[in-house]
Amino acid sequence: MIVLIISFCAFLATLLGGLFAIRFKDQLHLIQGFSAGAVLGVAFFDLMPEGIALGNQYYGFKNMIAFVAAGFLFFMLLDRFVILHAHYTMHDEPSSHPTAVSPRGKLGATSLSLHSFLDGAAIGLAFKVSAAVGIIVTTAVLVHDFSDGINTVNIILKNSGEKSEAWKWLLVDAIAPVLGAVSTLFFSVKESTLGIILALFSGFFLYIGASDLLPESYHSHPTRWTTLMTVLGAGVLFFAIKLAGV
Repeated sequence: MIVLIISFCAFLATLLGGLFAIRFKDQLHLIQGFSAGAVLGVAFFDLMPEGIALGNQYYGFKNMIAFVAAGFLFFMLLDRFVILHAHYTMHDEPSSHPTAVSPRGKLGATSLSLHSFLDGAAIGLAFKVSAAVGIIVTTAVLVHDFSDGINTVNIILKNSGEKSEAWKWLLVDAIAPVLGAVSTLFFSVKESTLGIILALFSGFFLYIGASDLLPESYHSHPTRWTTLMTVLGAGVLFFAIKLAGV
């Protein structure tokens, strides 16, 4: 029961982050700057260290880094070949790209939602270990779910999606941790497998942040404030994850 209650808190945290992004849509370049820092922060300070820590004893440090690189390269191949360079931005001509969100936006939002599903699964699996481990993992998940909501809305709006489309993907992302937590009632994942999954996702997020959100946040805008927001986004995730691990 406690896992379901906590997963609902993750749902609310994600939803509030997305509502924040929708409310301040006019400041999209600043939100993009923060979102880029937050996505990179999740990769560098959360997913990658956790994945390496779990998988190091099974595969070794160098191989875990290779899994991170594999995730980055795999997402790059999806982006460049599977979705056919569909790099629409908020600055494209409206007549060229109607209101439908681009495949790139859907791919990014899907990756974020899968990450949220894993967040929920991590909560459920952690409580199977012990209540203390469950509380630590829950804290880490909740502190960055707010940013997950921002990131999901942001990547849809940035890739030609309308507010209604952003709402749909926000709900998917918010529901994902609940489904992840519920799913752990029916299965368990080995540490070695979970380590690989986290390493791959860190590669996904490094690509999304570095190639998509970060460059676009500086497009036709002064770099001073967007740079500050990027540093702030990474800093918030760094300190939140540090506090969660105390």
